[in-house]
Amino acid sequence: MNYHEVLSAGNNFLELNEIKNSKLDSELILSKVLNKTREQILSNLNNNINQKQFNEYNYYLIRRKKKEPMAYILGYKNFWKQKYYINKHVLIPRPETEHIIEEALKNIPENRSLNILDMGTGSGCIIISILKERTKCKATAIDICNKALKVAKNNAKLHHLENKIKFINIGIDKYKSYKYDLILSNPPYINKFDLDRLDEDVKVFEPKLALYGGIDGYREIEKVILKSSELLKENGKLIIEIGYNQKNRTLKLLSSNGFYINKISKDLSGKERCIISTKINK
Repeated sequence: MNYHEVLSAGNNFLELNEIKNSKLDSELILSKVLNKTREQILSNLNNNINQKQFNEYNYYLIRRKKKEPMAYILGYKNFWKQKYYINKHVLIPRPETEHIIEEALKNIPENRSLNILDMGTGSGCIIISILKERTKCKATAIDICNKALKVAKNNAKLHHLENKIKFINIGIDKYKSYKYDLILSNPPYINKFDLDRLDEDVKVFEPKLALYGGIDGYREIEKVILKSSELLKENGKLIIEIGYNQKNRTLKLLSSNGFYINKISKDLSGKERCIISTKINK
């Protein structure tokens, strides 16, 4: 079969199984199987694939039919300005989380050497994206999941930052260290009710450890704020991502733990998603 025939069959298969973006997904899967870009494939549609490649293509199509996210099938996700290794042990980076990068870069002068802590680093995409652009800074990245840390370490090596980031396998509330200039976190913040209502591809395939924030969704947010109050230098900043309806309670938690609210950033859909605050007293 040639590329055109394979793509047509793949698109039809995914479409029949009600997969959105079936055409694009079939092209990306063939790109993975052949180790070629989509452009190379689409400009050579008369080229043929062998039986082994066709079998591999069908294997990935079946995974996609079951609603497995494309990022896990492809093994990578583009985030901010880089590509990151991804597997089932880490949350798939999302566009709304790029607001953390934007706000962090605004608060880190290019010539400053800040000490940064990333709480719940997952794939490492947040801290790596920042250090790629603020080369004088150094960081510590913690995560309770050792398998997630392995992914983050691989991404640090991919982007030549393994000597700039110290990775530690520990829970947020157990971590003790010296003072930081900046703390970043995208903690699990989905409550029990919303967890059950997530799209199938998220609910079934993405790690619950990285999604579930306790019955009310604030369990990990509270841990981050309490620990940041302890670990930040005076006038140090905390940048945290929250759920679309968690602003008011989070602001109260910050205020009661000695933080001044600098800014609340909205995501692309206009939802309040990221809070920037400053530690103003001990």
